[in-house]
Amino acid sequence: MLKYYLRTIAAILALSAGLATSAYADAPVKTAATAKGQTLVDGKGMTLYIFAKDTDGKSACNGGCAANWPPLAAADADKTSGDYSILTRDDGAKQWAYKGKPLYTWAKDMKPGDITGDGFNGAWHVAQP
Repeated sequence: MLKYYLRTIAAILALSAGLATSAYADAPVKTAATAKGQTLVDGKGMTLYIFAKDTDGKSACNGGCAANWPPLAAADADKTSGDYSILTRDDGAKQWAYKGKPLYTWAKDMKPGDITGDGFNGAWHVAQP
């Protein structure tokens, strides 16, 4: 009988821990090897970029720019974690940032590992840890 109660308590604690961490999800960012070395990538493995014209915590890429350089979207329920923060864009949408720099993908990257946007107009660079 005691074993039953202990297993039940352990299951409840494990479930509670899972629920608690889902409310505070980490940034959907990983690192992967590219031709530029270790690079930040999104959950699909697509390269993430930073824009030299952004200021810490503020995106300068809106409208047509954001169509070509889609912001790494954050959900309202997402919470900041370590070097990752969430900023509010001019249109009210939420975007992930790394060390204060907004993160983007590049519409012309076709597969994980592509870095075709690196150096674009001298202002776009792969995001690296």
